[in-house]
Amino acid sequence: MIDVLTIGRVGVDIYPRQIGTRLEDVDVFGKFLGGSPTNVAVAAARLGKRAAVITRTGDDPFGRFVHRALRDFGVDDAWVTQVRDLPTPVTFCEIFPPDEFPLYFYRLPIAPDLCIEPHEIPEGAVRDAPIYWSTLTGLSRQPSRDAHRHAWELRGRAEHTVIDLDYRPMFWDQVREAREAAAMALSRCTVAIGNREECEVAVGEADPDKAADALLDRGVRIAVVKQGPNGVLVRTEAESHVIPPFSVKAVNGLGAGDAFGGAFCAGLLDGLPIAETVRRANAAGAIVAGRLECSSAMPTADEIDRLLSQGQGEVDP
Repeated sequence: MIDVLTIGRVGVDIYPRQIGTRLEDVDVFGKFLGGSPTNVAVAAARLGKRAAVITRTGDDPFGRFVHRALRDFGVDDAWVTQVRDLPTPVTFCEIFPPDEFPLYFYRLPIAPDLCIEPHEIPEGAVRDAPIYWSTLTGLSRQPSRDAHRHAWELRGRAEHTVIDLDYRPMFWDQVREAREAAAMALSRCTVAIGNREECEVAVGEADPDKAADALLDRGVRIAVVKQGPNGVLVRTEAESHVIPPFSVKAVNGLGAGDAFGGAFCAGLLDGLPIAETVRRANAAGAIVAGRLECSSAMPTADEIDRLLSQGQGEVDP
């Protein structure tokens, strides 16, 4: 019995302990579980939901670390398999608060998580999970693209089938390819989440209102458009809300979106009103933005409640 099932990117984040230092000058690093859909599963598990991830690693020490970290976080690793001849990806970043966090992905010649085969999809789990979460990145290469398509066919656009638009240009040869992949995903999903740039790639609209309408026109039932300091627009056929952000002294903004995703899933599962769901997701993202790491920084429900009780003031993570 899984509440939140995610699929896609996994790896090891190598983050400098020396904030504000270029990688060539860093002496001390921390090692953390990483990968956006994996972090979403961790965030949901931290909030008491039963989470699992479908992905692949290398047959190496970092792959063993991924399994151990998932189990430690309470995430089911039953569908995490090995690709014998590929290394588990690592990702380095530089940390220059408040808003400069360059990422360096080591995923060549191809990442194991892009080698998920259609026959590896756990059919019953995909059909039955209340929330099935995938990302645009998972469509950037074969055989992962076919595995995602197979999973959506099994699911039949059941509620809640989420696509995180998660556009990262280094994973695509051309923007046009990403837009075509987004069109396929949107035709099969019921929830779409993205920032303004990602929405422009997916539907050709960067204006939040136009982007939300365009996503609904593609058949999704919940459109979420992140607007940075202007908050988050969430729109359904019946409702439209702009939820203001929390002010935060950023340390590392890279995990905030994944924390948002996990808390958003928790709110859907708990049957909260959509505006309250996004408010809690905003709070979760703000908490993580004020911490160094991603997966191990995901907040508990008590931490989110405590922040919400303070109102929209500055966050002290």
